[in-house]
Amino acid sequence: MILKSFRQFRNMAVIIRQIQKSDNKTLAELIRTVFREFNIDRPGTVYTDPTTDNLYELFQDDLSRYWVAEEDGVLLGGCGIYPTNGLPSDCAELVKYYLSSDARGKGIGKLLLQVNINTARELGYKQLYLESFPELDKAVTIYKRLGFRQINESLGNSGHSACTIWMLKEL
Repeated sequence: MILKSFRQFRNMAVIIRQIQKSDNKTLAELIRTVFREFNIDRPGTVYTDPTTDNLYELFQDDLSRYWVAEEDGVLLGGCGIYPTNGLPSDCAELVKYYLSSDARGKGIGKLLLQVNINTARELGYKQLYLESFPELDKAVTIYKRLGFRQINESLGNSGHSACTIWMLKEL
């Protein structure tokens, strides 16, 4: 386990660490719960993507990382960077960024994003790309605040054809 960051949030001791194999089931359930909550549980999304059930295995590539937020052994959410097929070699995709409803609005999501941005830089990436939905407007607002700009078309081959918002950040 690698401890990347420790922050105190309104009487919460939150740890940001790399994903472990034992996180797979809990993270998949959390992600699918968020998709149902926002009514985006449809084909062509992370909801039906089979890699969602095996995130630990997916992020064993040397050029990818997945970070989770945890408090007292409870996973609050996660976010990762991945060298998606079809992206330029100096561009990674910000992927599978989801927080439980209890963790939102406390700065935990912004911390996860910043850890991933810093990690992308450390791995030598020059750009970060992401795909999203209008229903996730609060996340899109955070992306914009952190320097992501909206672009007109998808990049790479994520397999998530239902996404309608595409964004890019220069690192």
